Amino acid sequence: MTHAKYRHNLPQLGDTCLLTDGGIETTLIFRDGLDLPFFASFTLLRTQAGQQALRRYYTRYATLARQQNAGLILDSATWRANPEWGALLGYGPRALAQANRNAVEMLFELRDCFEAAEPFVISGNIGPRGDGYVPDKAMTADVAADYHSAQVAIFDAAGVDMVTAVTLSHAGEAAGIARACAERGIPLALAFTLEIDGRLPSGQPLGEAIEEVDGDPCGGPSYFMINCAHPDHFRAVLDPGADWPKRIRGLRANASRLSHAELDASDVLHDGDPEELARDYAALAPLLPNLRVFGGCCGTDHRHVRAIGNACLPAHVH
Repeated sequence: MTHAKYRHNLPQLGDTCLLTDGGIETTLIFRDGLDLPFFASFTLLRTQAGQQALRRYYTRYATLARQQNAGLILDSATWRANPEWGALLGYGPRALAQANRNAVEMLFELRDCFEAAEPFVISGNIGPRGDGYVPDKAMTADVAADYHSAQVAIFDAAGVDMVTAVTLSHAGEAAGIARACAERGIPLALAFTLEIDGRLPSGQPLGEAIEEVDGDPCGGPSYFMINCAHPDHFRAVLDPGADWPKRIRGLRANASRLSHAELDASDVLHDGDPEELARDYAALAPLLPNLRVFGGCCGTDHRHVRAIGNACLPAHVH
């Protein structure tokens, strides 16, 4: 089945602000008590109980978006659903492809149930080939395009409105994903993760990474995002005199100020203060003038996104 409601006409590329979800894996593990091997939420699709857990998770955000009269980006639970992680989880190519399709189809069903006046955008979610926090599998753009092209093709055939690639640690992989999406004409949001010094895990400054990807001969993404970092980690590197911050349209920050290494080593949830995080988002507005997509990452849930919406969505800011 092909769904084409918002394809190539993404509302967030204009002035429309959209919510998205929070930290799906940390919510499912720490709040819902579910086992996610390798942080792979797509494994829940194997069972009816797992599918119900995912629907409950997304329903919280769909309900919240309607309460706030906001649109919503529904990102598929496929952050780990690429070949190497899939193999570690016992998925062959056929089973992995079906999992990606099933994850997207669930979102179309949710959109049919919940979308009202404001748009619900369906996004196929891509994660890094490697760890995400560590650039242990650095790739050239050509290698990354080849590696990620199969998942991009599955999303394209499934009819997604866009692709979102998150927790990217180096520019080469980001440029490769941009090439794979450009080849199929699919809009792409690219999200870099940042360390506490505001640099990518590769050590590259954020502005240089954005300019490198945008300067690729095949072109850059529709827009950039920042995810899996607290606003305190990158606020100082957002240069108001530079052009590259204008390319950032989405933010999915962590609830905690802890470093990636500290979060990785922790066996408890660090969910911070939702209201404080929302104030941090609002304070970034002058530095990110094109910010249109508001969600969360590790430690955040619908409480954080509700507070962020109240602080940042035009309908709620007075």
